[in-house]
Amino acid sequence: MKRIIFSLCIAAFLFSCASDDDTQQVTQQPPVSNFYALTVGNTWVYKSFEYNSNTMEYEDSGIVDTVTIINTEMLNGETYFKFKTVTTGNDSQNPHFNQNGEQFNLYRETEGNLVNNTGDTVYTNNNYQERLVATNTWGNIYDKLKENTVTITVNAGNFTCLDMERYAKSPDNSEVFPGLDHIYYSDGIGLISESISFVSQNYPIGIRRLESYTLQ
Repeated sequence: MKRIIFSLCIAAFLFSCASDDDTQQVTQQPPVSNFYALTVGNTWVYKSFEYNSNTMEYEDSGIVDTVTIINTEMLNGETYFKFKTVTTGNDSQNPHFNQNGEQFNLYRETEGNLVNNTGDTVYTNNNYQERLVATNTWGNIYDKLKENTVTITVNAGNFTCLDMERYAKSPDNSEVFPGLDHIYYSDGIGLISESISFVSQNYPIGIRRLESYTLQ
């Protein structure tokens, strides 16, 4: 079985206001809308929950990811935000979740897309077309942003979110496999929740949920 896994938008606009001819024109620039919360110092804490087939519930695995934007880096003329993820609690080396230790990732926003340093689109907040994510001998993985927002409740609170679905199809795209993941982002907050699925199962094997966060 193959696992479908994954990990949005800084839109800037100007507002101008003018008065009478004898009054100097004033141009105001409101705060930038930071959809993905790409700001150095921001921190998110996530807990991972694993599906228990006996109780048919998602139980706390004890695995915690602490994600912090530690600085920015220039790469090929573009500014990327450097994310540091520290994972604890995965002493059993559960392969469905992050392993204990540190990992680093670089992301930036461009035209509503959250992209990594290799140019892959991690998320989008304005492209509602089906997007091919990866091709494999067993099938193809796609992402598709849903048009309607949803309210997601996690320990960190209630959030209005965009919902990006991730699913897989057979190599000739004639069959959609049962596995379906949901990746939820909230405007100005960041990642709220994401699921992890096998393509052959119609329920996630794990869910990562926002426990707390601190924004600068």
